[in-house]
Amino acid sequence: LAARARRIKVLLFDVDGVLTDGSITIIPAHDGSGTEVKSFSAHDGMGIALAHVAGLKVGWITKRVSQVVTIRARDLRIEHVYQGQHYKVQALDEVVAQEKCTLEEIAYVGDDIIDLPVLRKVGLAVAPANGRPEVKAIAHYVTPHPGGQGAARDTIDLLLEARGVLQQTIERSEEHTSELQSHH
Repeated sequence: LAARARRIKVLLFDVDGVLTDGSITIIPAHDGSGTEVKSFSAHDGMGIALAHVAGLKVGWITKRVSQVVTIRARDLRIEHVYQGQHYKVQALDEVVAQEKCTLEEIAYVGDDIIDLPVLRKVGLAVAPANGRPEVKAIAHYVTPHPGGQGAARDTIDLLLEARGVLQQTIERSEEHTSELQSHH
């Protein structure tokens, strides 16, 4: 597992059930349309910031199309955002081409059967604790926390720990944060 984790350069996530708990809340409007609401973990957000500090590229691949995802991805400076992906391998292939990396250098976190084709191809396949049994069965790693409650952070901690840089990355991010605060 550590050897697989050390090779990773790009970390890709499914959204619903991985970065969220899988709930899809829709607030109806009078015209019949709806506003979608999703909840994301602050721990995962901090983990993604740490991944960036450590030089990892991050991407999201999701079947649904949601303005919430666009906003959160922008806030977290996600490099690769693919929405409306019914066949996620296409997005995976595009990321490989854009990043000029191999499949072995990609980790993917997915929780349901739509994620199986990608999970079977990547160097590190990860399932959150709440992942479907079919997904957990082929995962190289199952996170201690469920989706939307730290599964992404668990994965990032694993990657940085395997490289032996978790503690120094945390320290570097602390320095960066205090520099930002001293400029205000």
